[in-house]
Amino acid sequence: MDLLTEAILEFLNEVRFGVAATISKDGTPQQTVVWYLVEGDEIIMNTAKGRIKDLNLRRDPRMSMCVEDGYRYVTIKGRVTLDEVKAQHDIKVLVERYHGAERAAQMMRNQFSKEQRVTVRLKIEKVSGIGF
Repeated sequence: MDLLTEAILEFLNEVRFGVAATISKDGTPQQTVVWYLVEGDEIIMNTAKGRIKDLNLRRDPRMSMCVEDGYRYVTIKGRVTLDEVKAQHDIKVLVERYHGAERAAQMMRNQFSKEQRVTVRLKIEKVSGIGF
């Protein structure tokens, strides 16, 4: 089931920031600005192991994400799986998307390779968009 229209996919493939929302232990939403990448019917993100987003998703895998550009925006909802095996590879792909290969190599060396990373794979279950 392809939930992303061509116009929404084109919008999401531009380099933008997303705001990911998870559910905190007390039931309140917790939001984080994230780098992301569309990969098939999933949105790929990455975080350091042990951060609030990681802990929330281990307890409750439901997530929503919003990507905006003024009055145009897309909201995606679904459930996530967490992947620690490909996490270093995935953070490298994400940092290259947002900063280019040279800066990515430096950031991998100085920061990300020293962290335990987790890839967050949001399975796209529902999409809504305004302005498309």
